[in-house]
Parts: sequence; C-alpha cells; structure tokens
Amino acid sequence: MPASPVEERLQVGVPDPEFETSQIVSDEDDIEVEPNVVGGACRFNGVVFRIGQYVLSGTELLRCEAPGVWVSEGEIRPRTRGAAS
Repeated sequence: MPASPVEERLQVGVPDPEFETSQIVSDEDDIEVEPNVVGGACRFNGVVFRIGQYVLSGTELLRCEAPGVWVSEGEIRPRTRGAAS
C-alpha cells in the first residue's frame, strides 16, 4: 500500500535555537514580517524550503508560505498499523 501524503512529509523535528528557523504562525494569525526578511523560502533549523513545501515538526504539519513563514496546518496523528480503514 502506498504511503499517504502526510507520511511522505519530511520530519524536521523541533526548532533548534542554534539554527535559523522562519516564523511559525497559525492560519488565523495576521502575519507581521520583519523588515529585512527576504520572501521566497522558509528555513527550518538552517535548511531552506521552497514556498509551497510541507514539513512535519513532531506531529505539527507546517506549510511554507510567502513571504517566508511557516503556517501551521494543525496536528497530524500517526496511523496505527493494522487499524481498519
């Protein structure tokens, strides 16, 4: 059985303060961008991701949006193996 789109997302872990991570906001937040932020990509622990890419931070699904912020899509619960569909 093929993996679901969520299972194919890159697991990036939690933000490490030692590395650059773009701001994480919820869909309801008004996004205030810092003046010197260049849009076009998001960073997570120093790794660059294109606008439109998704990653998992623990169980939180994040979407990279212009101008370079992560938007939380909510929590993802892992499916248990052998569970009935």
